[in-house]
Amino acid sequence: MPRVRALLVAAARAGEALSYSALLAMLGTRFTRPKMRALCKTLDAIDAAGAAAGEPELAVLVVRESDGLPGQGWWTGGHALRLGHDGAWEGPAARALVDRVQAETFAYWRDR
Repeated sequence: MPRVRALLVAAARAGEALSYSALLAMLGTRFTRPKMRALCKTLDAIDAAGAAAGEPELAVLVVRESDGLPGQGWWTGGHALRLGHDGAWEGPAARALVDRVQAETFAYWRDR
């Protein structure tokens, strides 16, 4: 968990999102479904700890290569609901939410 968090904080400071496969590659592994599931559980734990510390989302920075949006687990795992979104996982409203939350995360970490 600390290594993944450090990579996400570095990405946030740089103002960049990471694809799932890019993050797994940084961790020295290739994309597989089991690795993806393990990564998603780690992202959930990172955000739970961050929320308890008053930090913004970091999992929102991990996105699909195809459309630059977080995967299904981010939307159904409660992240989007906590942010007031209970709509579609794609489209303009989803993009607007992700853009807003990513901007908040970038701003928070840029100054730390």
